Amino acid sequence: MKTITFKVNGAPVTVDVREDWNLLKVLNEKLELTGAKEGCGAGECGACTVIVDGVAVASCLYPACEAEGREVETAEGLVLANGGELTELQKAFVACGAVQCGFCTPGMIMSAKALLDHNPAPTAQEVKVALAGNICRCTGYHQIVEAVLAAAEEMRK
Repeated sequence: MKTITFKVNGAPVTVDVREDWNLLKVLNEKLELTGAKEGCGAGECGACTVIVDGVAVASCLYPACEAEGREVETAEGLVLANGGELTELQKAFVACGAVQCGFCTPGMIMSAKALLDHNPAPTAQEVKVALAGNICRCTGYHQIVEAVLAAAEEMRK
């Protein structure tokens, strides 16, 4: 076991981890943050997407020990950082019908947030590229792209 310290949603945490654990395991099992989901376990589906130091990453592939000293944002942190209210991005997902079964939604939202943090006025093509690592089996992708664009517009106001 190794002890690591990092920030999750702005709060410092210290956890003991095995060196072969991934960040998803630590978030789900040690910290009881279940927004990031294990879908494929191979970094292909995006259900486990979180943001590490401003970059969207597949937490199922991200070694837990690499989180040492870093800042990790999860879907749960969005509401916490917004005073307990849904963010404009989350509201747009609901309003545009981009949420159906909900399994992919936290990962989609985190990938979209990483994009909007760096590019507040993306084109539809830029949204599609940013979300290319996220798979949704329910909505198709039109509503998701529409939601990200709507949120971007609202956030710029």
